[in-house]
Amino acid sequence: MAGLLPGRNASRQLSDARRAFLLRAVKAFHTVAWFSIEACMVYVLYAGARGRTDRSVGLAAGVVTAETLVFAANGFHCPLTAVARHLGDETGSVTDIYLPRWFARNLPGIHVPLILAAVLLHWRNYRAAGGR
Repeated sequence: MAGLLPGRNASRQLSDARRAFLLRAVKAFHTVAWFSIEACMVYVLYAGARGRTDRSVGLAAGVVTAETLVFAANGFHCPLTAVARHLGDETGSVTDIYLPRWFARNLPGIHVPLILAAVLLHWRNYRAAGGR
């Protein structure tokens, strides 16, 4: 797929069927990545609520943090949006097929409170352990 992005002529060289296939692949990849990140978020919240803060929580929190930083660095848009547009999706949406529309539209608004809750839970755990 690396060969698709360098120039605008690349998308013109693709057949409609190939472009549609690649667009579905991008959206499927996004769905798998989204599910993986969400699983990490749920685990971080669960562990925080259970009073656990360990390496596996740190790894999951790292995944969530990396995703958040990439999203923020890209102007609060998914980086795959540009790829979807390049492949012919008019909106550039990578969530419109595999996630419910209302959910996809509100993901940032859903995530901010969850991230804050996770930080507060783990801060509580850190303080309860005496700051160790």
